[in-house]
Amino acid sequence: MTPEAKVKASVVKMLKEMDAYYFFPVMGGFGRSGVPDIIGCSLGLFIAIECKAGKNKTTALQDRELASIRKAGGFTFVANENNLNELRDLLCQLNTTRLT
Repeated sequence: MTPEAKVKASVVKMLKEMDAYYFFPVMGGFGRSGVPDIIGCSLGLFIAIECKAGKNKTTALQDRELASIRKAGGFTFVANENNLNELRDLLCQLNTTRLT
């Protein structure tokens, strides 16, 4: 398993634990470039997560897509092997806030 695949697997595990809906968009001739790796929804909150490994950074196109999602009211996060605990904390906090 590649380092990025390990990050994706960890994110999916978190989303499953939250009973969130999620999917991996398939990029192809009819797809939109720069879409985050994982798209999901939890308690009505739109979630978009880009997964990176090591020192990999998002591209300008990915940054534009993430900004568009945030502008529309969605939650975005760039996950890597060093910030998975931060992602878990944020997702838990968002879900707790939405439940109250």
